[in-house]
Amino acid sequence: MSAVESRLVGPVRVVGVGLLGTSIALGLRARGVDVILSDASPTNVSIAIDYGAGRRAGDADEPQLIVVCVPPDVTASVIVRELSAYPRAVVTDVASVKKPVLDAVAAAGGDLSRYVGSHPLAGREKGGPMSGRADLFVGRPWVVAGHEGISYQAAAAVDDLILDLGATLVEMTAEEHDTSVALISHAPQVISTLMARRLIDAPAAAVGLAGGGVRDVTRIAASDPALWVQILGANAAPTASVLRALRDDLDEVIGALESSGASDTAWRRTVAEALAAGNAGVERLPGKHGQDRRYAQLVVMVDDAPGELARLFAEVGEEGVNLEDLRLEHSPGAQIGLAELSVLPETVDKLTAALAARGWRIAG
Repeated sequence: MSAVESRLVGPVRVVGVGLLGTSIALGLRARGVDVILSDASPTNVSIAIDYGAGRRAGDADEPQLIVVCVPPDVTASVIVRELSAYPRAVVTDVASVKKPVLDAVAAAGGDLSRYVGSHPLAGREKGGPMSGRADLFVGRPWVVAGHEGISYQAAAAVDDLILDLGATLVEMTAEEHDTSVALISHAPQVISTLMARRLIDAPAAAVGLAGGGVRDVTRIAASDPALWVQILGANAAPTASVLRALRDDLDEVIGALESSGASDTAWRRTVAEALAAGNAGVERLPGKHGQDRRYAQLVVMVDDAPGELARLFAEVGEEGVNLEDLRLEHSPGAQIGLAELSVLPETVDKLTAALAARGWRIAG
């Protein structure tokens, strides 16, 4: 099968073939782009080559674009090195913090007319070249953090990269990016981690009751500590600002709960307003197709057996109901799963009755 035509001319040099680097390389190779792979680990390069992500570097290479995909604490130095080694190439990086990297490249004398930072908001739980996927970025936001030192013409190669990989291009300044990810990524990582920390000394009986609530809150707590120390250190001030505001909210709720035994019932209003504000915040999160639309949920019990989940999906479709979202959870100590189906509110009663009539057990 012939490759889909690429906007990039190539070659493209990918420095760092972990999850993101290998995924970028695989996506470009699927479009027929000549991809050059580089990594401090020769083993990682060999694995990525075996997976079809590209080829080894050669002395005559003249890349059009260089994508730096290395840990945050060495990103700036690698960018400066690549700018110097390939004076005709445009360089970008995928680090999750942008302003400190831009400042460090400028301080080191890097050619800012050929560098622009970027950040794909995509990933997986597992890292390394074996986890790479050509479709990792499809439909995901990818920020380009432009600055005054680079022309639109030079930055166009980075735009082409993003569009070739099926991502959605988002333009921001480096400062806007770092403030945004502090709120939507970095502070949530700290909050999730600290909540998971409470589970270390929790009684086994309490942990055995764990359901969707605690699992949702702690899901990202399994992230790599070494990587997150680097990320949080690079974006410390914006993240600390979000956490301070959260601390104030927590202090207010804690104070209300501590006064709940008094005759004064004002604490109820404080807690209720905090919960209602949480509802309002959740409603701002874009849902399917970017719409701020709320869905209704029903929970269906699914036997832990091959084909049962597929049968459920098929029968939902046969009823003419579109599945907007899905969450799966296993019931502790039982050979069943709980499938929480999100559908349009006007269809939930019809679907509940139809699935029950087909023999499905509705748990909620």
